[in-house]
Amino acid sequence: MATNTGNGQSQEPISNLEYDFVTVLHNKAEAVKAYDTYIKDAQEVGSQPCVELFQKLRQSDIEQAREIRHHLQEVLQHGKM
Repeated sequence: MATNTGNGQSQEPISNLEYDFVTVLHNKAEAVKAYDTYIKDAQEVGSQPCVELFQKLRQSDIEQAREIRHHLQEVLQHGKM
């Protein structure tokens, strides 16, 4: 989290926006990893509808993580979108 000096420069290593995107990206990565376990659990009990839902949710999080990563790269390069 950042605080600004009088000249607009941050005294912190990353801005609030950078921190937010890093945090959200981390959470998405953890969710994708967890879905692998949930898919396996659903497969073990033979619940194909649950397998398919977890796969769909996992894919959605992967796509969101890609978008978040793009935004993070822009923020790191330019300070904003």
